[in-house]
Amino acid sequence: MDSKEKAIFCWSGGKDSALALYKVLKEGKFEVLALLTTVNASFKRVSMHGVREELVDQQAKSIGLPLIKMFVREGTNSEYENEMELLLLKYKAQGITKVIFGDIFLEDLRTYRENNLSKIELKAEFPLWKKNTADLINEFLSLGFKTITCCVNDAYLKEDKVGVEINENFIQALPECIDPCGENGEYHTFCFDGPIFKTPIKFSIGEKIYKPLELKKTDTLTQTKGFWYCDLLPIS
Repeated sequence: MDSKEKAIFCWSGGKDSALALYKVLKEGKFEVLALLTTVNASFKRVSMHGVREELVDQQAKSIGLPLIKMFVREGTNSEYENEMELLLLKYKAQGITKVIFGDIFLEDLRTYRENNLSKIELKAEFPLWKKNTADLINEFLSLGFKTITCCVNDAYLKEDKVGVEINENFIQALPECIDPCGENGEYHTFCFDGPIFKTPIKFSIGEKIYKPLELKKTDTLTQTKGFWYCDLLPIS
């Protein structure tokens, strides 16, 4: 019997990552060696999502996979690319051939990921690619996954939509301009329960924080002025 391809799974801690990992583990095509999460070194939080490092630790423990943390400080593309290359070369030496992502339909992001991986002769895998996002969120909920919004883009959603558990009512109330999965960056989530977890992740709701967007140059095309974050507090 042929051995499975070895892979690293890029883990954000959100709903798309959770559903993609569920599908990968169920299919059994890959041997997932570890989850890989990008963490801001200064704030000890998952980049963009703002989720505390300790909560991602708890996710990985409940899932039963090792967690690799890639720390970034500057937040630039070049820093991300350099750190990712160094880290993946280490795991390539251990036999990985694929890196798995939960992206759904952003073509430029897929191309960016594939181009970076091609430099070190690795391939990308996208289990959710081009799936209907309304179907995906419904499947996610029907499987028993539970997730909460941890960050929302104020061009689409306001303070009252951050720190809220996603359910059918939440999805049905979204304006038509918002993708059901938030694939355009409308919102980000933290997944705390579901079929990939041995036990639910325990946390409490902390304060809501608004962070204005820092633009390097004037961009009249963006309607985003900032992001609302909800601080999720780990419970031991």
